[in-house]
Amino acid sequence: MQENLKRDLVLNFFNMANKKRHGFPSGIIFHSDKGSQYSRSEVRKYLKLNNFHQSMSNDCYENSITETFFATLKKELVYICKFLTRKEAKCSITECIEVSLCSLFLFT
Repeated sequence: MQENLKRDLVLNFFNMANKKRHGFPSGIIFHSDKGSQYSRSEVRKYLKLNNFHQSMSNDCYENSITETFFATLKKELVYICKFLTRKEAKCSITECIEVSLCSLFLFT
């Protein structure tokens, strides 16, 4: 949730996830669109070093689960809340995502 879509956004995300999960399982798939932030050599190198399989597509249907998740997040939170600051938005969105993902893993 930064002001730009640069490679650092992606690399910071992976570093945060890696620290929180204490490493990544080997062979994990990272699927994204062909945005420049995902196709940068630094990002591709990071994925390779951490045994990710990178999957990139122009077809939104191949990433339908993610597209549906973010559409729901926007409809149920982002579009109905009036955030006063970027920090407030980040906190609310992060909490919503973490609660949603915890619920998904607890009840599946």
